Amino acid sequence: MSTRRSLIARAAAHESWARTSDRGARTEAARQRFLDRFEREVDPDGVLDPRERATRADHARKAYFTRLALRSADARRKRNPA
Repeated sequence: MSTRRSLIARAAAHESWARTSDRGARTEAARQRFLDRFEREVDPDGVLDPRERATRADHARKAYFTRLALRSADARRKRNPA
């Protein structure tokens, strides 16, 4: 994407968020789909007890974010070797 198009898109995004009164409601559907992903990952056939599925999904989500933090730390270490 060109720099000009990127700046136009960024300005439009800021304007859109400036007019948004309920930020949480605007992003709720996307956040829910993101969290549902972990339930589908741990129970693709939907056979687990809902509480067990939720527990496993919670662990899958924590593993996802832990791996993300590890990648971030590796990238920082690569940029600034001590």
